[in-house]
Amino acid sequence: MAWVEKHGSGFRVRFRLPDGTLGSETGFTERSVAAGRARDIESDQRRGTFVDPSVGGMPLGEWVPVWADAHDVSATTWAKYDSHLRNHVLPRFGGVPLKEISRIAVKGWVKALRRSLAERTVGDVVTLLSMLLGEAVDEGLIGANPCRRARVDTGDHDERPHASPGQVRTMAQRCSPADSVLVVMAAYTGLRWGELAGLRWGRVDLARGVITIDPDKGALHEVGGRLELGPPKSKAGVRTVHLPPFRVDLLTEHRAGRMQEHVFTGLDGRLLRRSNFRRRVWLP
Repeated sequence: MAWVEKHGSGFRVRFRLPDGTLGSETGFTERSVAAGRARDIESDQRRGTFVDPSVGGMPLGEWVPVWADAHDVSATTWAKYDSHLRNHVLPRFGGVPLKEISRIAVKGWVKALRRSLAERTVGDVVTLLSMLLGEAVDEGLIGANPCRRARVDTGDHDERPHASPGQVRTMAQRCSPADSVLVVMAAYTGLRWGELAGLRWGRVDLARGVITIDPDKGALHEVGGRLELGPPKSKAGVRTVHLPPFRVDLLTEHRAGRMQEHVFTGLDGRLLRRSNFRRRVWLP
């Protein structure tokens, strides 16, 4: 049960915890408000959803390493999480106790994020915070996830446009011969950037007209500024891609005189970096 007591110049709510000890919430200036809180506590206790407010005092910044230590994701995914935490989540909520992160505070934060970030990035950041707070609920640190209904409405969008064969040809003609082959391969194979940038000649069978994605080193990843080969994005990415004759001819011509292990490289023969390709080729 829960009850109200006079406390200093105001009131406090006392309640009995499952282990028999007493807990309290202070800071109520009106008895009626304290009484309402006491009824809420009793209701939560009956439903089994009550959380002792004293256990939610851990700041989010202290909860993050606990959560991270038990969260198993790939290095690429963790690099994204780390960036969102450092740049967006921790600057706003790192010092705030878990129990004090309110839904209205989250909504205001999301509104501010939308002024400087793409909608998809906002969605990723909010999803990360929701994961952190959802795990805190499961651990009994807080009673509810304030992000639970803070959905990011991306609105209705038209279907993403696809380049026509003529447009692909025009784009390819504006690139260098080597880069034009990459553009055409991207347009007609469905290979992701990392799969193209990590593609090795040993995985290209020109005689049979197929590309086989390596399950262990089939994609190039950029983690913390470092380039490294690793598995494709998902298990479905381990596949065989069939090439029609015109793409086999393109790759055969592209390979002539090349000694590099990888099919597509930068100007210096090293691995391609997405940001450099975007700046040097794609944007122009």
